[in-house]
Amino acid sequence: MAFEIRVPRLGWTMETGTFVAWLKKDGETVAEGEPLFTIDGDKALQDAESMASGILGIPPGSPAPGSVVEVGTLLGYVLEPGEAPPWERERGSGAATPAPLEPAAGLDVPPAASPRAQRIARELGVDWTRLRGSGRTGRIVERDVREAAKAATSGMTATAETAAGRKRIPLTPMRRAIAERMHAGTSVAAPVTLTTEADATELALLKERLAQSWGAEGDRGPTFTDLFIVLTAKALAVHPALNARLDGDEIVIEDAIDLCLAIDTPEGLMAPPIRHVERKSLREIARETRSLIEKARSRTLSADELRGGTFTLTNLGMYGVDAFTPILNLPQCAVLGVGRILARPAVHEGVVMPRLRVDLSLTVDHRVVDGGPAARFLSTVREYVEAPARWFSP
Repeated sequence: MAFEIRVPRLGWTMETGTFVAWLKKDGETVAEGEPLFTIDGDKALQDAESMASGILGIPPGSPAPGSVVEVGTLLGYVLEPGEAPPWERERGSGAATPAPLEPAAGLDVPPAASPRAQRIARELGVDWTRLRGSGRTGRIVERDVREAAKAATSGMTATAETAAGRKRIPLTPMRRAIAERMHAGTSVAAPVTLTTEADATELALLKERLAQSWGAEGDRGPTFTDLFIVLTAKALAVHPALNARLDGDEIVIEDAIDLCLAIDTPEGLMAPPIRHVERKSLREIARETRSLIEKARSRTLSADELRGGTFTLTNLGMYGVDAFTPILNLPQCAVLGVGRILARPAVHEGVVMPRLRVDLSLTVDHRVVDGGPAARFLSTVREYVEAPARWFSP
């Protein structure tokens, strides 16, 4: 019996995606678990696997590469050997044969492009849908994109629509998903932001000692973000009400601390979770954050690696930002923002002297967390930042 192939949901906000290309041809044999087609979804460009073994059947009217498709859209079938496809059975029974989908008047159906070519196109600002592919079956490959980018720099090819000095950039599915999620964080929730300032002098000294110790072992030292991830998880263990979400008429407090790290990428903000932070060492977390950042910026994160999370940490200190209002990453109830670490005059042991200071901003969903618990959590984070040695050893 024919197995239906439908557009999967790659993220909790995903309603539509862009069908990129089939990875198999009509009539080819496919195995269960084998990559079948590529879809550009919420925040991930992912190869969808076949859920059954058999023969690929692509019906007339199946979405063309570049088409925007809704979650659940029928793309094709996996047929048993010798099985007639559904549209041929309908034709044999006298039912009308579905007409192929035609592009809307005046619109060109974009050609197929490899995932790598699409990623390079985004990085270089090339509109790949206007290129002619040199790959097999006319597929656009990396060299086509790079040649187009080179031509654009010499004025031979336009890669963006400009008018009256303005540049228009189409809203990508990923950018649309980010916009929807950020809007929900301020319109659906009841956000309240609390701020405090912490002395980060001891934290900076500890970071230097750890870098020297790890370097002697051939490993890279931790970043400030790595340290804040661990300290935040320690504070969440003491204040579990911040590691929660609203689910209908219930508040769900999670046991695991799956801390999302906000990562700036050329495509937009991504926040993959580091799962079970409470079980991992600082060294494990440092390696995992490096891996997640590299994969996020190369857009090779899978949908599973983007799914879930119980709390979010966002650090804008490396951009020279002192304090800001972080936006909730629903359905999570809290997000912690970290500013830059800067020497400022401060009273230390009764004497005014320069000390390294850092601003911390906590946004909570007031539907889930009141001001008192939020303030106590933020105070604990500040306490741990100012006396971090108890949590780490060189």
